Amino acid sequence: MRIAVKLAGVRVDEDGHIAGRDAGATLVRRLLRVFPGAQVIGDGPRHGDGFDVVPLGFVTGSDTIVVNMDVLDSLHVWDVLHATCEEPHIMNFVWWSTSEVTHPVQRAELALSCGLFPTFANSEHTAIEVHEVVDALTVRQVAAGARIGWVNLGFRREHVQPRREPEVPVVLYPAIYLSERKRPQLFIDIVERVARRTPIVVEARLHETHLIRELAMDLSSRRWAWVGPLTATREGYWEALSRTTAFLATSREESYGLEYVEALAAGAVGVFPDLPWARDLLPPTYPFRYRTAQEAEAMLLRAVTDTAACRAELDVCAGGDFAGWLQARHSDDRFDRAIVDHVRDWFGT
Repeated sequence: MRIAVKLAGVRVDEDGHIAGRDAGATLVRRLLRVFPGAQVIGDGPRHGDGFDVVPLGFVTGSDTIVVNMDVLDSLHVWDVLHATCEEPHIMNFVWWSTSEVTHPVQRAELALSCGLFPTFANSEHTAIEVHEVVDALTVRQVAAGARIGWVNLGFRREHVQPRREPEVPVVLYPAIYLSERKRPQLFIDIVERVARRTPIVVEARLHETHLIRELAMDLSSRRWAWVGPLTATREGYWEALSRTTAFLATSREESYGLEYVEALAAGAVGVFPDLPWARDLLPPTYPFRYRTAQEAEAMLLRAVTDTAACRAELDVCAGGDFAGWLQARHSDDRFDRAIVDHVRDWFGT
């Protein structure tokens, strides 16, 4: 059996590499690393660097497991493959929050897809959401047969670079989109108040489609803010994190939060909303969780003016070694092993 990864809009550059620094493209690259020789379903056919791009209609359903990141269309994928084989093999990969799917028809599609096909989630938080949707919107027989697994995505420890403390504290906008769910206006309001009290530099690296948004231009007009495109390379991304002092998370909901975890691993002090998705990422006694904007302002101010003491508190909340706690709970090695094990358990290969 071979693996074929499906993600709508995936692009391959002239050198045959998966293009883009967004979460979807990053995860496709990770799956290709975990499953050497896997195919990518997309416009083609063509050869990539170590993989082939093939249209869905060219996939041999009898000996291919489709890891579908476009979970809502798994029934369509099954229909296409079923035309040439009796039992297509499809595994959903839910790597986004189910709360993003709001239309009743699409939520029903999501529930049926995750009830009928084995589903792997990018975190326990997402897996719980999937269970809830399946239980609420499918009949008892479908819900009872649902197979749902999960593991935290995690980060690669070898990517972490030595700290390079900046002369002026750097505060990161920890997202590449200015989506309403991320509450970017709340982020701007809080960091603006902190900037009035102490020197900081705010950095926001945004997807090209969000660089031209009004909020991006509004933020870039502040003398203490820098707004620009995503880093061109993974090395550049980690280099930027190595000199980041703190970040302020304002998102209402996240499926996991890989950028937050990576920033924490790089030594940044993270200030989080006291919400379930954030509590799932952090030690139970993590000290920098806020309930109000005023609390967030106070925590962020302390993170940029008393950074060493804040980092010491992180070690205390994690039993003496915050970096070690992160690595143990958010290891990409665990992700690699878990997704391979689930494929083996669900498909016998």
